[in-house]
Amino acid sequence: MAAQLLVKLENVNKFYPKLTSSRERLQALWAVLRGKGEYARHPVLQNISLEVYQGETLGIIGENGAGKSTLLKHIAGVVKPSSGKVRVTGRIGALLELGAGFHPEYTGRENLQLSGALMGMGDAELQDKLAGIIEFADIGAYIDEPIKHYSSGMVVRLGFALITASRPDLLITDEVLAVGDESFQKKCTHWMEDYLGNGGTLLLCSHSMFHVQKLCQKACWIKEGRMVSYGEAFQVTQEYLAYHEEKSRQEVRPQTALSAAAYQVKDLWLQGEKEGGLAVIPMGEELKVRGEVYSPDDRTPTVAVGIMRINGAEIYGFTSDVDGVVLKRQQPTRFRFALTFPRLALLPGRYKLCAHAMDPEGMRLFDVVEREFQVVGRTRELGVCHLAHEWQENLP
Repeated sequence: MAAQLLVKLENVNKFYPKLTSSRERLQALWAVLRGKGEYARHPVLQNISLEVYQGETLGIIGENGAGKSTLLKHIAGVVKPSSGKVRVTGRIGALLELGAGFHPEYTGRENLQLSGALMGMGDAELQDKLAGIIEFADIGAYIDEPIKHYSSGMVVRLGFALITASRPDLLITDEVLAVGDESFQKKCTHWMEDYLGNGGTLLLCSHSMFHVQKLCQKACWIKEGRMVSYGEAFQVTQEYLAYHEEKSRQEVRPQTALSAAAYQVKDLWLQGEKEGGLAVIPMGEELKVRGEVYSPDDRTPTVAVGIMRINGAEIYGFTSDVDGVVLKRQQPTRFRFALTFPRLALLPGRYKLCAHAMDPEGMRLFDVVEREFQVVGRTRELGVCHLAHEWQENLP
């Protein structure tokens, strides 16, 4: 039997009026009074379309201010789109903001009764589950204190405890669980695993790519209100991480023209490199490098090779003279080198290989040429490289 469609967004757009000046505020007010949208607007979401079926898990990722929370609020029914359609079926459990839906003057118990009723729980159902909700929240005597006296963590406990009792068809979370203490996070994790294991549907907004890869089947990357990528979670998160590495790359100083008396890297080639494109290397496979160095005095130069992340973090480097390698003279003043990384230990991500032309003594650096490449593959290991390791089953 086909899975039920729980969420469908079709070309959803959301605009907020610009109110930074008196003129813009007056324009917005006049447009509202006339019933027309002729005012300065700031786009928050633009042409968002997606579908979520029962049993699926979707991660929403993006930078702060990208529109992730606004997107979840549309699905939760808190916000209406400026244009486009949002269709949601089934019972929704939403944890979007701390204290959302709780009255600060009411006690925790009173807020549970009020919020439970708003979620569609009848009096009999709520009374039957109230003791379990309070036990899950585990806030002690504070359950009969006004919410305004609660810490942020206590508010999260109460809100999530209510969600566990309602067993929604669709659970929406906006990373609010990060403020809970260690024991509460473990309790929530166990509940989440049980919820998903029994066919629950999850929309998770998170800055943790590890959690998105671990919990979600699909992911949606939002940037400046637009959908950049939507599909299998691992692929989308890898694209997002590569984007951030590129963004945080250190600025490269402009390269000055080299004199004819300088040693120079004339050619550098990486396996898998297409003309004008990026070399793509599967994780664990070999990486071949070829290059040519110009020597102005026809003496055998030294070449230094380094690998770093795209953001400039150094990983590994070596030189031909330290390894006892002599570059081969192809013709006067031209020397070639070739090397292979037989089983590339780098984890998936964007990198660059740098080749430096040095004097024969390996003391002075004259020139550097860089080639970017991407390592692809599926793994949940952390860091930049794989280190061989063995688990011991029989402990001494």
